[in-house]
Formats: sequence, structure tokens, C-alpha cells
Amino acid sequence: MQPSVADMEITALLGRGTRFEGKLTFDGRMRIDGTFVGEIRSDGVLVIGEGAHVQAEIGIGTLIVRGGTVRGNVVAHEAIELLVPAHVTGNLRAPEISIERGVHFSGECTIEAK
Repeated sequence: MQPSVADMEITALLGRGTRFEGKLTFDGRMRIDGTFVGEIRSDGVLVIGEGAHVQAEIGIGTLIVRGGTVRGNVVAHEAIELLVPAHVTGNLRAPEISIERGVHFSGECTIEAK
């Protein structure tokens, strides 16, 4: 039986107080709590934590924004989930998009089949 997205272990972390600019690729599940500017590509799961600042073009399996600020366009092959207190500006494209009440979102959402 495959583990659920929520049960997967974090394989990489960009912690609070860190800043990275460039192109990021990873396998598994990554969490960003710091600042990232650039491009992110992975078939895995990206979690954006509270206090994070991400300005990037993102191509990902699943994106979960638990807080922080995300600016840029996101294409997810599986799902996008935005949770309070997230601030997201950009266009979202995925087969499943969930935006919790109270999230600050500005952009367009496109829901399309896998």
C-alpha cells in the first residue's frame, strides 16, 4: 500500500532564515520555510510553510501551501492545496485545486484532466 501524501517523510528542507536562488529539482517531498527565488521542477511533493517567501515558476507533482507567500505560475500534475494563511499570486493549473476559505489568492485557476 502506497503512503498518502500527508504521511510522506520530508526528504529535504530549506529552513527559516535561509535564502536560495536558482533552479531546484528534487525527489520525494521537500519543504521550504525560507526564501527561494528561481525555478522548481519535480514529480514529488512541495510544501511551502508559514513564513516562507517563494518567487518561482513551479512544475510539480503536488503543491501544498501551508502559509507564506508564493508568487509565480504553478503547474501540478496531481494537485494544488492552498491553506490559511497562504498568500498566492499567479496562475494555477492542476487536475485538483483546493483553496481554503481565508487564503489570499490572485490569479487564474485551470482545472484539467491528468
